[in-house]
Amino acid sequence: MNMANWQTLIHEQLEKDRAQATSLLQEWVQSPSVQGEERSIQESIASRLAEMGLAVDLWVMEGEELLAHPYFVSPRTVFDSSPNVVGVWKGQGGGRSMVLNGHVDVVPAGDRAQWSDDPFSGKVVDGKLYGRGATDMKGGNLSSLLAIQVLQKLGVQLKGDVIFQSVVEEESGGAGTLATILRGYKADAALIPEPTNMKIFPKQQGSMWFRLTVKGRSAHGGTRYEGVSAIEKSLLVVQAVGKLEKERNDRLDDPLYEKLPIPIPINIGVIEGGKWPSSVADLVKLEGRMGVAPGEQMEDAKAEMEAALKQLVEIDPWFAEQPVELEWYGARWVPGAVAEDHPLMEILHNQFTAVTGSRAVVEASPWGTDGGLLTALADTPAIVVGPGVTQVAHYPNEYIELNDVFRCAEIFALTLIEWCGVEEESK
Repeated sequence: MNMANWQTLIHEQLEKDRAQATSLLQEWVQSPSVQGEERSIQESIASRLAEMGLAVDLWVMEGEELLAHPYFVSPRTVFDSSPNVVGVWKGQGGGRSMVLNGHVDVVPAGDRAQWSDDPFSGKVVDGKLYGRGATDMKGGNLSSLLAIQVLQKLGVQLKGDVIFQSVVEEESGGAGTLATILRGYKADAALIPEPTNMKIFPKQQGSMWFRLTVKGRSAHGGTRYEGVSAIEKSLLVVQAVGKLEKERNDRLDDPLYEKLPIPIPINIGVIEGGKWPSSVADLVKLEGRMGVAPGEQMEDAKAEMEAALKQLVEIDPWFAEQPVELEWYGARWVPGAVAEDHPLMEILHNQFTAVTGSRAVVEASPWGTDGGLLTALADTPAIVVGPGVTQVAHYPNEYIELNDVFRCAEIFALTLIEWCGVEEESK
């Protein structure tokens, strides 16, 4: 059967299943799976995968292999309430395998007053489904699930395995996906339906959190000239970080980043300093996020930050006496890159055009995903493409366009046919 016929059958079946699939997404969004509260949705997904005939693996992450791994990052070390789920749709053999990876952990809802409805309502209005996690990224996860389900309903038997991964801890740095890798799950390629507005991201920047401690010397505010203000010195540090950001971005000539005004930002998101209005502040803490370019080693990016801070002594001799302390802490996302001529890219382009009637936009991700871990550590080239837009992720009144969820499912189903190969056609 040619791909056009497959497309017709897949589209028609997805339309038949639309109401039921929408109800499932509502159930997922109504499950408030913030960090530490993912068990309910994960057990529900595991049951669903088992009903579909997949070999299901549900487990709680633990052990030194994970906790001592150089890529392990998390604010916690106990995950009893946050299991991982993997379901394997075993192929007939002889085809390429595919990972469909997505996370169920969502960021907190924030100020309830800024939401028009309950943050976990799952309410559908004008073709949009609302709720925390709808776009980041339960809508994309549903697209992956539907891609498998629709092929099963049509009697398709793929040659290659399809590995559906429902992971935790992505919002904290990827420990869930790391655990799947350490458990032995890998494939010839991976698709991650993060909210890209259906743009294709073969490259994803990484990022690292940092903390800077700027020291001064305390004195009474009435004789502030006797002290050294850490607040004033911190302004010089902020300027140095801004200069480093400009230097790093000026040399980045990747055309996939040309539409972003600052491709790999360095953001300072926290500043704390001083204890008393009538005292000269002797300590300021700055915390931020440093972007890492695809293909760049994270250690090289760290070294550039360290060098920039050491150069502060050339601006102000105070930093020779009290150098800025740099600490890398908290979340970290590994950068990833897949060549634009990778075979999966051509398949995605073809199926995107077949479903939408237009050519896909190819860019590089302005944020980190679990794709970097899969690409770098599991030798599983990962491409990020999915429904939803970043502009509403993590925001009040988060929503996803349901039409995009089903378009993505159609594209993924067609991609699985071409990538994994078809052993037998029953229709």
